[in-house]
Amino acid sequence: MAKFWNFVLFQLGWFACVWGAANQKVLWAVLGTLAYIIFHIWRAHSPSLEMSLLVKALIYGVSADTLVMYLGLLDFKDEWPSPYLSPAWMWVLWVLVATTINGSLSWLRGRPILGMVLGAISGPMSYEAGIRMGAGAWVSGGQTMGLLLIGLIWGAAIPLFFYWDRMPLEQGAIKNP
Repeated sequence: MAKFWNFVLFQLGWFACVWGAANQKVLWAVLGTLAYIIFHIWRAHSPSLEMSLLVKALIYGVSADTLVMYLGLLDFKDEWPSPYLSPAWMWVLWVLVATTINGSLSWLRGRPILGMVLGAISGPMSYEAGIRMGAGAWVSGGQTMGLLLIGLIWGAAIPLFFYWDRMPLEQGAIKNP
């Protein structure tokens, strides 16, 4: 059941952050999603290991999205907290995805190729959905290259997050009764 709720809360957090960004009301979405992330860490089998994974995912995500932004492919339409980095609501989404590694995506453990394919497809789809909701925009002529780059970033991210986690499946960070 915990995996089900991890999936549901991931979807709610994603939608809240993207909707909030599209409507310049991101603060409550970010705070609510952070509250779930804190609950997730608290509930984890090994909070310190889970926190380590989430911090690594955060650094990876901020670096990746900032690169896409600096290459002039994507405009997030939000400069908080800094015009030199991707926006904070995107940071929360990267951490939110990492919460699924020992939750709803735990079935991918030991399947790096499948994780790579899933990431390479779902990552760009998620960005495109967010853009269509108004949370960002492709810079003129940047959509094709942006989607390809985001596909590569997310194709690497999912197996990398599992590598960083290295928690055996039977010990999963979220107990699933």
